[in-house]
Amino acid sequence: MAIQIDGRQLVEGVNISVETGKCTAIIGESGSGKSLSCLTPFGLTPGAALGSIKLDGIVLTGADADQMRKARSQLTGFVFQQPLTALTPHLTIGAQLQEAAAQAGPARLSRNELAEKLKRVGLSRADERLDQFPHRLSGGERQRVMIAAAIAHRPKLLIADEPTSALDASLRGEIMALLDELREEQGLAMLLVSHDLASMEGHSDDLIVMDQGRVVESGPTADVIANPQKDYTKRLIAATPHLNEPAPDLPSVGDTLMDTEAVTVQFPRPGWRRGKILAVSDASLMVREGESLAIVGGSGSGKSTLGRAIAGIGPLTSGSINWQGENLPERRARSLAMRRLIQPVFQDPVASLDPQWKISDIIAEPLNNLRPDILRNEREEMIKKALDDVGLGIEYLTRAPTSLSGGQAQRVAIARAIIAGPKLLVLDEATSALDPLVGSSILELLAQLQRDQGLSIIFITHDIASARRICHRIAVLDDGEIVEMDDMAAVISNPQAETTKKLIAAS
Repeated sequence: MAIQIDGRQLVEGVNISVETGKCTAIIGESGSGKSLSCLTPFGLTPGAALGSIKLDGIVLTGADADQMRKARSQLTGFVFQQPLTALTPHLTIGAQLQEAAAQAGPARLSRNELAEKLKRVGLSRADERLDQFPHRLSGGERQRVMIAAAIAHRPKLLIADEPTSALDASLRGEIMALLDELREEQGLAMLLVSHDLASMEGHSDDLIVMDQGRVVESGPTADVIANPQKDYTKRLIAATPHLNEPAPDLPSVGDTLMDTEAVTVQFPRPGWRRGKILAVSDASLMVREGESLAIVGGSGSGKSTLGRAIAGIGPLTSGSINWQGENLPERRARSLAMRRLIQPVFQDPVASLDPQWKISDIIAEPLNNLRPDILRNEREEMIKKALDDVGLGIEYLTRAPTSLSGGQAQRVAIARAIIAGPKLLVLDEATSALDPLVGSSILELLAQLQRDQGLSIIFITHDIASARRICHRIAVLDDGEIVEMDDMAAVISNPQAETTKKLIAAS
C-alpha cells in the first residue's frame, strides 16, 4: 500500500495483515505514517490509498461512496486518540450509543440494552451515564464510551488509533485489558496504532515498526522486542522507560529551596450545586537545591492543581509556600525578582505557545515582563543562548509555532521558562504528549539543564518509569492527598500505598 496527499507520496510499501481474533500493532514516532496507514484506506484522511486493500472480501481501493460507507459502518469500528473531540458534545452518551448501534440495523435498542453496553466496557452507574454529556466524564470514562460505540454494531475489525496515549498509567492498563477481553469475546480482528511500545507489549500478536512512511521491521511482537534487527527499532525500545533500568546518575543536592505547608485547594462546584470540591488537601513537601521531585498520581488526583499552586498560576485556598524559609506571597504581590524564581512548563507544547507570535517573541516574553531593565542587544543574546541551551539553532527565531514538531515546541517552551534565570521549574506532564524518542530526548535535556544550571525541578507525571530517569524523590497523590513520599528507589522497591503499587504495576 502507498498513500499520496496532494501529489506527495507519504507512505510507501506498507503491508498490513490482520487475522480474525488477532491483534496487529503499528508503532513509530510522530510523523512515521502509522495513523495514515490505518485511516486512509477508509477515507478518513485527505490522502489517497493505492495498492491492494481488502476487508472481508470488499476491495477498498477505488471503492465508491456506498462501498466505503458499508466498510466503515458495518465491518469496522474506530477508537480515536482524543475521545472528547471524537464524541459529539451536544448529544448525550445514550443518543451517541444509539446512533452507533443503528449501523447494524434500524431496530432501536432499549435503555436497558444501551446500559448493558456501557457496563460491558466497565462504566459504573451505566444508566445514569446515558443521560450525561461527554464533558461530564473523565478521560478514561470517555474512552470507554468510545469503545462501546465502536463495537455497538459488532464489527469484524476494530481500529484503535492511540487509544491510551491521553490516559494515565493505570487507566492505560485497564483499557488495554478491556480491548483484549473484547477481542477474545467477539472474535475481533484488531489493528492498534501507538507510539507507546510498552502498551503494545503483551497485548499484540504481531508488530509493525514504521519510520518516515516505511516499514523498517515487522514480525511477532515478542520476537521483535526481544531481538530487534534494525537500529531504529533498537532506539525505540531503548527510549521507552522501564523500572528495571540501571539507576540513573543524578546530581547531588543542597539545602532546602522550596517547601509547602498544608497546601489546600478548593473549587466551587459547577452549576447550581452548593459546596466546594476539595482538589488538594494538606499537601506538605519540599524541594532541595539541584533536586528533582516527581509528583505522581492518576487522573484527577490533584497533582496538576498542586503544581499550579506552587508555581503561583493557580489558586491556593490555605496553607503556605515558602522559599528558603521565607513565605512566598500571592503571585500578584510578589516582586519581579520573586516571580522569576519559579517558572512553569505545560503539558501540550503546541497549545502553550501563541500561534500568532514568532519563536523569538515567545522566548522573549518573560524578559519583557520580568526583566525590563535588560537592554535590547543583551535581550537578543539571551534569546539565542536560551535556544542553544535547549538544542535549537538561531534559524528557529523567525519560525511560527505551527511549523514545529511536538519535541521542538516543547524545547521552545523550556527555553521560555529558563531565560529569566529561574531556580525551580514546574513541569506538568511535559513528556506525556510526546512519542518515546522525543520524550526521551526531552528528559535528557532536562537532566543536562539541571547539571549545567543547578536547577531544581518538580516533575508532574502519571508515569513513574519516566520520572525515575531524572528524579531523586517521589510524592504520590491520591484524591488530593500525599499518600507516600520518599526517595525514588525506596518507593519503587518497597511501595507502601495501594495507589503507588497500582502505578508501579502499570509502569
